[in-house]
Amino acid sequence: MIAALVMLITLPAQAIVGGGAPSADGVARSVITIVGSRGNFCTGALIAPKVVLTAAHCVQPGAEYKIVEYGAGPPTLQNVESVAIHPAFRMDAMLAHRATADVALLRLDAPAKGKIPSTLGMPNIPIVVGSRFTVAGIGVTVRGDGKSGGTIRVAGLVATGKPGTLQIRLVDPAGQGTRDGLGACTGDSGAPVFEDKQNGAAIVGVVSWSTGPNGASGCGGMTGVTPLTLYSDWILQTARQWGSAL
Repeated sequence: MIAALVMLITLPAQAIVGGGAPSADGVARSVITIVGSRGNFCTGALIAPKVVLTAAHCVQPGAEYKIVEYGAGPPTLQNVESVAIHPAFRMDAMLAHRATADVALLRLDAPAKGKIPSTLGMPNIPIVVGSRFTVAGIGVTVRGDGKSGGTIRVAGLVATGKPGTLQIRLVDPAGQGTRDGLGACTGDSGAPVFEDKQNGAAIVGVVSWSTGPNGASGCGGMTGVTPLTLYSDWILQTARQWGSAL
């Protein structure tokens, strides 16, 4: 965990969703950096002052997790009181890029500083090819280069394939996943996926996996998203049990 924090402290001002535009406003205001005691780092989104939404595969049992808080001085770590993983999540399905309940919640020991919770929603139904979504995360811009991550970046992507309530696959509209483009990469797992609603942008899914162009391993091709459609009740119920009404 300390190693992950040191890496984030020393990162240059470049990072995430395949080189998407840096942002500290709008949807980026709820984006959270999560670090684990095994040295991994992921993205999450604040959905209540003390509740963070992320991907289940980011916060597996057997490790400790904290969030990174940024202020005027060096980054600091804030404690995570408890973790709730959706009971239907299956790691083997996620690793095979199949649909699964890849959602989890973190309960913080104190309200996250300098962040504003985002509202939850569900994708507009039916989800059609070409539907536009926005991804915001802290992952790397260059695969394998941890120093290229750590800055909140935002990218606009579009749905491809056969999108539905179990899984949405997103690509850069410029290359349609056939050449290097915008897309989630290492560190963007758990990143919030937004869709514009009547009252503003709402989180409608979380990032689960990515590929390189044409389905190759890596980043910059396709971004796999777990929509919240089937899991919103569990999220609301769990947050309510923690004393946070969403």
